[in-house]
Amino acid sequence: QVQLVESGGGLVQAGGSLRLSCALSGRTFSWFAMGWFRQAPGKERKFVSAITSSGDTTHYEDSVKGRFAISRDNVKNTVYLQMNNLKPEDTAVYYCAASLSVASLKTSRTNYWGQGTQVTVSS
Repeated sequence: QVQLVESGGGLVQAGGSLRLSCALSGRTFSWFAMGWFRQAPGKERKFVSAITSSGDTTHYEDSVKGRFAISRDNVKNTVYLQMNNLKPEDTAVYYCAASLSVASLKTSRTNYWGQGTQVTVSS
């Protein structure tokens, strides 16, 4: 009964910024590690970033380190992905994910998934 709803995607020029949001409902948000995956056309869904349930530790795929920042607000039950200096290769559908640990989230074992939001970066 966990529901995840993403928002904030859109079209942006290379070098620009977007902030994605994902709101969780149906369970206690603070129990979950949260994260983001992305899927480009014709490719498999790949891990992008994660944050622990308490928000004390963050994780990033190498290609986005220094450009993306994940954060969470346990009052609003929302996780964010601030994306700066966007590149055309960042173009993908971005999916919010929730799991009981960062380890399980990163391996997609027991994740809950949002429906995705499109991010398109033009050159």
